[in-house]
Amino acid sequence: MEELAIKIEHVSKQYRLGAIGGGTLRGDLQSWWARKRGREDPNSKIGTRTDVKIGERFLALDDINLEIRKGEAVGIIGHNGAGKSTLLKLLSRVTAPTTGKISIDGRIASMLEVGTGFHPELTGRENVYMNGAILGMTKAEIDKKFDEIVEFSEVAQFIDTPVKRYSSGMYVKLAFSVAAHLDSEIMIMDEVLAVGDMAFQKKCLAKMRSAAKEEGRAVLYVSHNMNTIRTLCDRCIVLDHGRIIFSGAVEEAIAVYMGHDSREFSNCIVVNPNMRDPQWANPKVAIEEISAMDTDGILTYGDSLDLGIKVRNYEEKDAQVFLRIMIKTSSGTPISMSSTREKITIPSGAEVAKRFRLNMSQLIPAIYSLSFVLYDTGDLGADRNIDVLRDIYSFSILASPGFNHGMTWNSQWWGHVSIGDLEPVE
Repeated sequence: MEELAIKIEHVSKQYRLGAIGGGTLRGDLQSWWARKRGREDPNSKIGTRTDVKIGERFLALDDINLEIRKGEAVGIIGHNGAGKSTLLKLLSRVTAPTTGKISIDGRIASMLEVGTGFHPELTGRENVYMNGAILGMTKAEIDKKFDEIVEFSEVAQFIDTPVKRYSSGMYVKLAFSVAAHLDSEIMIMDEVLAVGDMAFQKKCLAKMRSAAKEEGRAVLYVSHNMNTIRTLCDRCIVLDHGRIIFSGAVEEAIAVYMGHDSREFSNCIVVNPNMRDPQWANPKVAIEEISAMDTDGILTYGDSLDLGIKVRNYEEKDAQVFLRIMIKTSSGTPISMSSTREKITIPSGAEVAKRFRLNMSQLIPAIYSLSFVLYDTGDLGADRNIDVLRDIYSFSILASPGFNHGMTWNSQWWGHVSIGDLEPVE
């Protein structure tokens, strides 16, 4: 079994809100004096809460237990505010845990935001040496890596320019190159690649993959881009309100994060108002119920999906609408769409039940979601939505025996549609 690089035991991080926040002593004194007089804080940001009590506590991480092994690339995903960046700050020793213990075996190279650890007045060259020194490397060790760092970063022309004059993309390129090439046993990256161009992102992902698999480093990567998580990571954890709610296979983790957990399928959905798109919160013609026929939400590759739809007309006249069903992957990528050829007629005050068949025969094994739209078309052919239910129904497709010669389908390389075996032509 691989050696542990990081061990986190019962770690929690608690913050006290409202105690400090001006950024300067002058600002904090202004805020304190305003509160003392019952006035509005002059340093509060627009859109922030004004009802936060001084001393109110916020639990950013709640009893986290996690082990990361050397040579393992681990993705960390979750909604904004779930605790991802707080966890990485604890591991990078930017801040300390309130309770619990973190054991780390090796040096950490971290990049928590654009330009972390760079001094704006120093040149790119000087910052490379400064970062290496912070990691505990000697000048001779940095000299040995310097040319490789500059070549990878693609900023050789500006290496002797103060980094305050760098664009955000140049910042990322040099900062990532330093973190990736200087000798460290653990790499920590927090959503920083979103700033770089696509070619450099691919280059960085390949480097991180190489760092884990060939150099035996532990890599922790936070991102909201599920495709980069799929490309890089062996394992993925999902954080929600400071807790780990899932740790395991990447695709299962993404499904949990996107709200399409395969363990929570339902073959009948009774629509309530909060399921609707807010823009169409009170439709005159509404989908009332969606049910899957002869399935528990799990299909085998090649199957079709039969759906029952109940639509009610709340108007005082007959209504005629089209139905559109859209298919997405668990990461939100649109796959296909199907709509009725003829309008559905619903008498005034009545409910109509219809049954439709979706051809899923070319979709690869994975987890999918369906969105449903009732709409009409105007004289010029433009759509006018009447009722919209986004990602309301989830289902999974399992591999049939012999599918893709028994190999796991890699959607990053091959897409989400299988067009079958190649047929020889005589």
